[in-house]
Amino acid sequence: MNYRILSISFLFLVQIICFNLSAQTQLPRISVVGNNFVNEKQETMVFRGLNASDPDKLETQGHWTKSYFQEMKNWGANIVRLPVHPTAWSRRGKEDYLRLLDQAVEWATELDLYLIIDWHSIGNLKTEMFQDGIYDTSLKQTYDFWRTIAVHYGKHNTVAFYELYNEPTTYHNTLGTISWDWWKSINEEFITIIRANGGEGVPLVAGFNWAYDLTPVRDQPLEVEGIGYVSHPYPEKKEKPWKEKWTADWGFVKENYPIILTEIGFCGPDDVGAHSPVIGDESYGDAITNYCDANEISYIVWVFDAEWAPRLFQDWENYKPSRHGKYFKKKLQSYTYE
Repeated sequence: MNYRILSISFLFLVQIICFNLSAQTQLPRISVVGNNFVNEKQETMVFRGLNASDPDKLETQGHWTKSYFQEMKNWGANIVRLPVHPTAWSRRGKEDYLRLLDQAVEWATELDLYLIIDWHSIGNLKTEMFQDGIYDTSLKQTYDFWRTIAVHYGKHNTVAFYELYNEPTTYHNTLGTISWDWWKSINEEFITIIRANGGEGVPLVAGFNWAYDLTPVRDQPLEVEGIGYVSHPYPEKKEKPWKEKWTADWGFVKENYPIILTEIGFCGPDDVGAHSPVIGDESYGDAITNYCDANEISYIVWVFDAEWAPRLFQDWENYKPSRHGKYFKKKLQSYTYE
């Protein structure tokens, strides 16, 4: 028997156990009651926050630090979304990537920030065809990812949400077809695996059309309790006026279930990285935040990075806000939380 390997494995297990015990009760557990997210006192919680970029990217570039999370807190966030690209998860390896996420949980807990862990793929999981190579995954890998996250973070109140799949799309059928019946069944399977493996966070389920369209939920909601739904209503998804279209396409869900917009934001046509569907301006910012505030809908702005678009800041030295960064920094800082 190789005792050195055994001792290293035991040490890693001890680190996991100690980490679980040290952080699991630092923040109140978030759950679902009716159409709201609530804390342990049954008080309604509305989340407004920021998307990090992939922890693998940030660590590789030297930006994966507590100060990065502190800056998001300074901007007014009460939640941070962590997009985990399947290819980064595979390349770095499960144990090494978990160490990155462990750091995020530690920093977020210290700063009173909740976390969403997001399986950040874009494409058709049924055909296993994706918009770009960075999003390549499989059903088996996705099942295993959520089993791993449930086992490792299931008791961590800080890890409040599991976003099961970032943006389902057929890319106008170039990636094949998919039915809501199939998607509904697969997400129910993810949730079964998560809960059977001890995951106590709230699962989040996205609709089609790059996570914009939740209309199938009207007649065929998932047959599980305690979940939320996701939409990504970027400016060019629909033409102005937006309000009635948003209500018809995804806002109606809030009548019965909690909903969280895990990506919003805009770029001017000449901004760095500007592309459809994010072309927009401050009128979009006013419209989407007013809509969310009026309906107690949570939202998270994309993306707290100086390169990915629409970027919220222009440089890593001073976090100088971009155009849409200026808008959302001011907006996030306008909220007060008890």
